[in-house]
Order: sequence, then structure tokens, then C-alpha cells
Amino acid sequence: MQGPDRGQTFELPAHEPQLIGRSSESLPLTDKTISRRHAELTPDDGGWWVRDLNSQNGTYVNGVRITARTPLKQGDQVRTGATLFLFGKAETDTEMVRLLDAGEMEASFEQTMASNEDSVIMAVPEPRAAAQDHLRVIYRLTTLTAQAPRHGLGQQELLAAVLELVFSVFKPERGFIVLGGSGYEDEPVPVVVKHRTPPRDKAPIHVSKTILQHVLRRAEGVLSTNAMGDPRFAAGDSVQRLHIRSAVCSPIRHRERTYGAIYIDSTVANYTFTNEQLALMNAIGQHTGLALANAELYHEKLQSERMAAIGETVASLSHSIKNILQGLRGGADVVDLGIRKEDLKVVRGGWDILKRNVDRIMGLTTNMLAFSRQRDIEIELTQIGPIVQECAQLLEDQCRDKSIAMLVDRDEEMPPIPIDAGLMHQALMNLMTNAVEAVESETGAVTVRTTFHPAGSRGEHSPPMAEINVIDNGPGIAPDRIGRIFEPFHTTKGTRGTGLGLAVTRRIIEEHRGQIRVESDEGIGTVFQIMLSADASGTVDPAATAAAGEGLAGGPGADVSGEDF
Repeated sequence: MQGPDRGQTFELPAHEPQLIGRSSESLPLTDKTISRRHAELTPDDGGWWVRDLNSQNGTYVNGVRITARTPLKQGDQVRTGATLFLFGKAETDTEMVRLLDAGEMEASFEQTMASNEDSVIMAVPEPRAAAQDHLRVIYRLTTLTAQAPRHGLGQQELLAAVLELVFSVFKPERGFIVLGGSGYEDEPVPVVVKHRTPPRDKAPIHVSKTILQHVLRRAEGVLSTNAMGDPRFAAGDSVQRLHIRSAVCSPIRHRERTYGAIYIDSTVANYTFTNEQLALMNAIGQHTGLALANAELYHEKLQSERMAAIGETVASLSHSIKNILQGLRGGADVVDLGIRKEDLKVVRGGWDILKRNVDRIMGLTTNMLAFSRQRDIEIELTQIGPIVQECAQLLEDQCRDKSIAMLVDRDEEMPPIPIDAGLMHQALMNLMTNAVEAVESETGAVTVRTTFHPAGSRGEHSPPMAEINVIDNGPGIAPDRIGRIFEPFHTTKGTRGTGLGLAVTRRIIEEHRGQIRVESDEGIGTVFQIMLSADASGTVDPAATAAAGEGLAGGPGADVSGEDF
């Protein structure tokens, strides 16, 4: 009801608790004033309960801050931060449409008009102004339907926008859009309903099933110019009670498929819709059907691309895991041989093989988790120098085995910068490990350099920046490959790589709103440059959970279910 996510409805699945907060497992909220684990909703004995998880700003039910687990009832208002929820089963406008059989309500129609692809382009010779108006409407509709997939509009949002356009053009009193019902067994389902003036009594819209089925099954638009005068409408019917003078109903259709129908009616005395307006409504139905068909194709394409990506991912990971398992099997065989011969030197050699492959599978698992899971970064003011130094220390054994040099050049003037220390450690470890593996034994050298650029040092209004360079004198990267090195599962290491390290590194840098770029000369070496903001302002999180340790320990991690919230 209030907050940045105002208007959204969250379905609470039965028997599944849900979490309110900003963590990745919570309801998808964008409110920055709520804690990461703010409150939980849990089902119990057919009802719902809410509990605060020691949040900084507290949880309120009907304006009262709660300190214990509290039951919820229909209509309760729950506040967390700037977000105000209404709990209960929502009533939808689509429930206000009632389809009546012929025995309950009949309707005659004076004009029908086939809806086909010719409806998309209308010829209205007279008057010229009407033709121009119709073309403007079609242009607006074409723009709307073309932009729908690009802007991520769902089916209901698209149809709501179409009905809004219909109201702006036809000026009806009531209208709705139904989907389905073109077969002889399925019933049309109202999706969007609109009134020009909200009804006082919330009376349902009674619509003749005969008219609607005619439109859906014969793909013809229907015009009723004086419905109230039809003697078959009994006194008290919605036609008589609301003084309906005219109604238009057109199919939503593309080629041979009918998706549903658009219905509008007018209660204004002496006002009737015209044949030209019926033709225009048919054209709107055709464009809407085309938009729905395009949306289906778009989603099918996304699904196909997603399945292809999953197949590529599985193949790449299977290949990498197979290589690691072979290494583990080889190391285990050497250890087994050394044990049988009671030769400690052979055992140590096998153990080194096992350790390297365990490290590889650990790195693979860490990168898989980082690449596949979206999560909020935990920003804190942190010295970058110790992180670089720790990564270098973790690579000392590899450097010693290859007899290569690892040089760390730290800028002592570097202040603490706002980063997620754990994620930045992972990103730097990926880059530095790649550099160590790229250089030649005996002659290789890896340099990690940090540089602080104060505000104004790179231009009059330039902000303070932290620069990190990872430099190696390896063989370099071929020009035809350098453009693909950040793509997932693209690797130049053969069986030794997974192709996830650089993809994860770029994601981490971009999540910090930083930049990463690479320069490489074949036969000379490669430089990876990271630029991060060093502006310490605005890094304090006012929505941090109070007594974070208690909140994490006390919250079960499980969360909400059941009705609408």
C-alpha cells in the first residue's frame, strides 16, 4: 500500500514460510529502509503469524510495534520500514464480470464484422478526419505493443494498457478484456476490467454469453446500437438498470487463433457506437493478438536460449569436473602405491596431486556459486592492501613450485575504500591465480600494484578512485580471443580451466560499480586493470539489522506463506 513497491501483490504459498527483508531469499522488495532479515511470516493452524527478527526499524501491525509472534487477520496492515502491506485475500475487479446464459439474458446485435488481418489496415474514406484519428490510434497501439517485450511488460500489464487506450478513444462507461473461450468447452476468463467512474454498489457487469461466444467462436466483431430497447432484456437486467445504449465486442485475434475479446459499452443517453468504431475495435483486437503472439514467440525464444545455455553449462562443468576427478583418482592411486610400499616420498607426491585438485574443485564451486546467485554486496570501508597481500601469500606455494616472482607494490597513501571484502578477495584471487598459471617457470613474474587517485587528480571534477593492476609477463592473449575472455565457460587453459573465473570477476567488479579492462601483447604479457570508487561517503547502511549476530542466530531463515500480502 505504501513504499517503493506500492501496488505489488505477493502470493504467499500455503505451508511455506516467507521472509521479509533485503536478503536474496526474501520477498523481492526494493525498500532500502528494511533490514536484510527484517521479519518472518509463518503459517500455523490455517492462519498466519508475523514475527520481527530484531530489525533496526521494527515491525508494526495496525500501527503498533510488535515484540512477540503476532497472529494476522484479514485486513491487517503490516509496516516494515517504509513499506506498508495489507494482509488478506485480495478481491479483484475481474470477479465483477458475470456471463449470463441465453435463458438469463439475451442480446441482439445489429451489425457484425469479420475480424481478420485486413482489419489491421482500415480504409475509412469519409470523413477524412475520422480516418486520420483511426490511424493515430493504430500508431499508438503499434508503438505500445512493439515496446511491450522490450520493457518487460507482462500479459496483464499489456492488456491493461490496451484497455486504457480503448477508453481514451471510445469513451465507454465500462469495459473488460477476457482471454480463452474460443473452444466449446473452456470458458472465457476476465483479465482486465475498467470503469470510467467507479460503481458505488460494485455490481457485477452482466454480459450476454451469446454475444461473447459469437465473437470468440466466429471471430467477428459485434455492434449493438440500442441494447436497452431490445424487448428480450427483462426489467432489472443490467442493460435496463444501467441504461446501456450501445456495446461493442471484438475478438483479440492473430491469424487463425483467437486469444480472447475486448468488450465496451456505453450508458450515455442518445450515444451509440458506429460501424467505423467497430472496425477500429477489430483492428485493435488484431494488433493486440499480434502482440500476444509475439510475446509467446519471445518467451519461447528465451526458453530455448535458456535451455541451450543450460546444456552448454552442463557440458562445460561436466568436462571440468571429469578432469578434476581424474586428477583426484590419479593422486589417490599414487598415495595408495606409496602406502603399500611404505614410501613416504611417494605418498607426499600423491598428496600434492590430491591437494591441487581439491583446490581446483573448491575454486570451481566458489565461482559457480558466485556466478549463479544474485545477492546484495556487503559494503564496508576496507583497506585493499591487506587483501592483496593475503592473496599473494596464498599463492606462495605455486610461485615457489614454478620458481617465479610475485611482487606486491602497495600504495601506502591508499585510504579504506567501500568494498565487499570477501567478494573482492575472490576477484583478485581469480586474476592473480590466472597470472601465476600464465607465466613460464623460472622466468615468470607477476606484479600486483595498487594506486590511489585523490579527488581532482584525473580532472577537475574527478572523484577519488582506487586502481589495482595485475601484471604478468606471460605469453599474452591473442587479439581474436581478448574480446571473449569475460564470457562464461570460455577458457584458454584447456582442461585446466573452467571459464568461470573471469566472468565472476567482472560481475563482482560491476556489482561494486567499478570497471575492469584488459590490455595484452602477445609474447610480452597481460595487464588487468580494476578501477573502484574510493569515495567513503554514503557507505553506512541505516537499515542494518540491530544486533546482527542475534538476528542471524535467532531467525530460522524460513519465512511466509498462504494468501496475499
